[in-house]
Amino acid sequence: MDDLLATIAEKKRALDEMRPLSAGALAQLQKYYDIELTYTSNAIEGNTLTHRETAEVIEHGVTVGGKPLRDHLEAQDHYEALQWMRATATASSPVGETVVRELHRRIVARSQPLIAGVYSPYPRRIAGSPVIFPNPLKIPDLMRDLGEWIAATPATPEAAFIAHFRLTAIHPFGDGNGRTARLLMNLLLLRCGYPPVAVRPEDRKSCLDALEHASMLEDLEPFQRLMHERLAATLSDYLEALGAPATGPG
Repeated sequence: MDDLLATIAEKKRALDEMRPLSAGALAQLQKYYDIELTYTSNAIEGNTLTHRETAEVIEHGVTVGGKPLRDHLEAQDHYEALQWMRATATASSPVGETVVRELHRRIVARSQPLIAGVYSPYPRRIAGSPVIFPNPLKIPDLMRDLGEWIAATPATPEAAFIAHFRLTAIHPFGDGNGRTARLLMNLLLLRCGYPPVAVRPEDRKSCLDALEHASMLEDLEPFQRLMHERLAATLSDYLEALGAPATGPG
């Protein structure tokens, strides 16, 4: 893990040396990666739109024949929630429970408006997983505690990944918990100067296994390693896109 952290620090320094980025370069990077983040976050939850189809829906409002309406709405919802998340990341106000609920509300605003920003009153389970989520009656207190912890904790990659885990472990919403957790994680990464990280469809099993491991054994190391590896790879992608020389593995 120490070598991985050193690699991330090196790549972060290289990215910082390229700042401030030109407005044009920044806009192009953000647009490309925001479509990537939308596609990947929805895809690992079962959305059937391809990367190209997601871009068509977002950029041109195109309806893809043979694909469910809900998949189109999820793409629009996530992309707009992502824009709100970016704006919130640049604000000075603290991130807490209210921000988490607003992220969720926006993520399902069109696709599932009846549950948008609303804590589930029902037991929640993930098919095939032994993890048991907290009793619905405990959700308000757990979410208040999580919000207070986020607001009081300096934004670092480690804290961003802990926040992701804690939100998924509470699993407060009837649906959209993973998408909300990833946007929360990326909000905190942006606040400490890192690019947002995409959890790709090919990462799905590793991510779910690591989250399950953390819940069952109270050991976040596998999840932290996985997400730090994704952060290192994302930094490499940004540096390559900006034309920077290679800075090491990852």
